[in-house]
Order: sequence, then structure tokens, then C-alpha cells
Amino acid sequence: MGKRPTGVAVVGIGITPYHKRGASPDAERKLLLKAIDAAAADVGIPASEIDGFCSYGADVQEGTRLAGPLGTRELRWSSLVWGGGGGGSAGAIAMAEAAILSGHAETVVVYRATAESSSGRLLRAVSQGVFGPHYAAHGVDSPAQALGLRTQRLIEHDGIPPSALRAIAQACYHHAGKNPDAVGHGVDLTDEKYESSRWIVEPLRLFDSSRENDAAAAIILTSAERARDLTDKPVYLLASAIGADGPKWGELDENHEPYTSSSQVSAGRRVWERSGATPADVDAVQLYVNFTGPAVSALIDLGFCTAENAGEFLTFENLIAPDGKLPICTGGGDLAEGFLHGMGNAVEAVRLLRGESSNPVPGARLCLVSGGPISELSSAALFATTDGR
Repeated sequence: MGKRPTGVAVVGIGITPYHKRGASPDAERKLLLKAIDAAAADVGIPASEIDGFCSYGADVQEGTRLAGPLGTRELRWSSLVWGGGGGGSAGAIAMAEAAILSGHAETVVVYRATAESSSGRLLRAVSQGVFGPHYAAHGVDSPAQALGLRTQRLIEHDGIPPSALRAIAQACYHHAGKNPDAVGHGVDLTDEKYESSRWIVEPLRLFDSSRENDAAAAIILTSAERARDLTDKPVYLLASAIGADGPKWGELDENHEPYTSSSQVSAGRRVWERSGATPADVDAVQLYVNFTGPAVSALIDLGFCTAENAGEFLTFENLIAPDGKLPICTGGGDLAEGFLHGMGNAVEAVRLLRGESSNPVPGARLCLVSGGPISELSSAALFATTDGR
């Protein structure tokens, strides 16, 4: 038996254009195969070398369905992160890490695709089974409503100023303005434009809310040793974590405690413990922003600020590249680059650390990817330009 690898790295990325939901010219699986082929071409290997498949979020494109079209030589790993929502977006990276470090697979692709003309509304797929009779009796049947409740309490009870939500939205659209491939490219989100936008679910406005897009993205991971042979720009995975803060978390019909938590405390703590890094070491965050309120909660739980100083720290100037204290969503993120259930964030982390982002952060060495704040399950992954040894 060969020596097990000691580290993992991303060697290839692939992403399709973002389409308006239901408008992709390709069905979901074809869209995904294009992204995987692009990721394989990026690293210069045949897609048939991929032997592991990881996804999340009620994805129906399991490895066995992709192996035939890709010509997979040997399928050695195929897994899905349970939890329904985007909380597993960084968790799928954790699964890939586990597969490689344990020796089960050598070349693993992490992916997500949506094409609503062939697969139906993402909203319904990820909400299935979550909003039961307790919610229905109160007229709640969508993530926007549930997360609007949490955001309202975040403002009224925890004292988070609404300006923090606006700053996150404006930072995302600012970055999208320099990304010609972003769906929010060309949107100048002034204070007036933001404040005059319609409510989706109070206190969440139109620009606080992600849209659904048709798109596909994939990243290919392998051992750090092999990565150095395949590319001159490996992006190392220092640590990843997946889980939920217990005991009062999970499918609890809004009886969670603390109610405004993002449930990223434990995932964040384990990423810091495993990597030896701290929030102060991080140069940028590719933050999961389905709505701005949960994103604020995530930044607090991950240790970048506190509820007490969130209003002071979460300003537009602090959140933008190149000079902000903590640039977020440097490609525009889920709000303004395009919403692919969080998968675009991992792609942008790799672009940033390779120096290929449309909004570079000079000297950036560490980039955190978060998955799914205020979902039943959350995750995080920390990427770096060096392997940390």
C-alpha cells in the first residue's frame, strides 16, 4: 500500500456562463459536463482521470450518472452532503479532502449545477421536507421568509445596524462591476438605489437577496504532492470542516438557539484549529450570501467581528478589494456574480489566490470559503497559496 498523502490542493477550475434561471440552452447534466471538462482542461488532464465525485444540496447529478459521459476509468468515490441547502457547498470540499487523504480516490471533482428548465426550481428542491406543517400554518414556505425572521431579530435584538446589510450588498455589486461575466455587472448600487428597492421579505430588500441562475461550476482536487507536478499554481486546502452547532440546532422549526446564529461557530473553530490560522490572517472571504442578514451572522460566528462592533467593521470601504480590511465576494459573489448555490465561491477563491480575480487583493495568501449560514448544516474551507508547512 502506498503512502497516504499529507495534503490536498485544487489544480483545476471550470465554470460556465451564468444564465437567467430557466434560460440555459443546455440541460443541467450537459451544463455540468461542460464545467467538469473545462476544469480538467485547466489542469491538463483527461476528464476520464477523475475518480471521485462530490456534491451537495439535493443535487441529482451523482457520480454514476457522470461516469459514462466522462469515460471515467474507475469510479472510486461518489458522495453527497446531506442538508438540502448551500450549507454543504464547502462541505463537499471536505468530502473531497477526506476521500483523497484516506486513499479512497486520487482525483476528485467537487461540483454543482442548476438548469431550471430541465431540473425545476432550485427553491423547491432545496426546501423539500424543510417547511413542514408548523411553517405552513404560519404562512412560511420559503427560505427568504425564514431568514427574514432571523434577520429581523439580528437587527432588533442583537443590535446589528441595517447599514451592515447594505454594505455587504454594495461590496458584492461593486466587485461585480469589475467582473464582465457577473450578472450584476453594470449595476451601480448607490445608497438611494438600495434604499428604494422593493421589499422581498422585510427587512430584506431586493438587493439583499440572491437570485437563482442556471450555471455549473467544478473544481478538481488531488494530493498536494501530485498537484505540484500538475500545475505551477496549486491552491492548497489548509483545512475544511462541516457540521452544525448543537444541541439546539438542526430541523427544529425555528426553535434554534441562539436564534440568530449562522451555525458556523463549530465549523469555523475547527478550521482555525486544523490550520493554525486565525481570522486576522485571512486576506479575503468568499462568503455565502443567499441573503445579507445571514452573511452578517456568519462573519460574526467565524470570528471576523462581533455583534457589538459589526456596524463599525462591516462598512463598504472595509469589504472591498484591493484595500479593505476584509474583502468579501471578490467576483461579486452569490448576490451579484451569480447564484449557483455557493459553488461559484470556491472557484473565485482559487482565481483570487492564483492572481486571476477581476478584483485582486495584492499579496493575498489565505482565502476562506463559507457555506450556508443559518442553514441546518454549515461548512467552511480555508485555501492558501502555500501548503502551510
